[in-house]
Amino acid sequence: MTRKAARGVWAVLLTTAVISTAAACSDDGTASSTASRAASAAASAASRGADVVASATAAASEKLNNFKNGVNAKDDVELGRPTTDGDGRATAKVTVKNTTDSSKSYAVQVNFRDGKGDLRDTVVVTVADVAAGTSKDAVARSNRKLSGDIKADVGTALRH
Repeated sequence: MTRKAARGVWAVLLTTAVISTAAACSDDGTASSTASRAASAAASAASRGADVVASATAAASEKLNNFKNGVNAKDDVELGRPTTDGDGRATAKVTVKNTTDSSKSYAVQVNFRDGKGDLRDTVVVTVADVAAGTSKDAVARSNRKLSGDIKADVGTALRH
């Protein structure tokens, strides 16, 4: 059994155990009351996750807005495959190639998405003083712990 499949089995078992325990302790003893509370808890957790992503998106947008006189440079950026660091955060190597004839700085928005393509986090990485005709690397690191099949893509890249 793969690790992902094993996690899925454990998730189902844990959910079953929680619902069974909650049903035994419910106020009115009905399954619908228990299901309603479980759905409410799940919605609350989803809402907190959405709030975190919204906050990260707002922070990224503010950083990009502060990067004055930026020119679209998305084609000058390559991302490595995301990995997880020792703190459980997703990281991705960011490589920018300065295709101009003078030194430039870059602001790169990196989006971390789950296996379904849903946005889980976003960060902006600044890569300063990239000499003309050269490349320079940086690392994008998620704001929070991410698990599962995480992918990274470039949301926006600006050069100035």
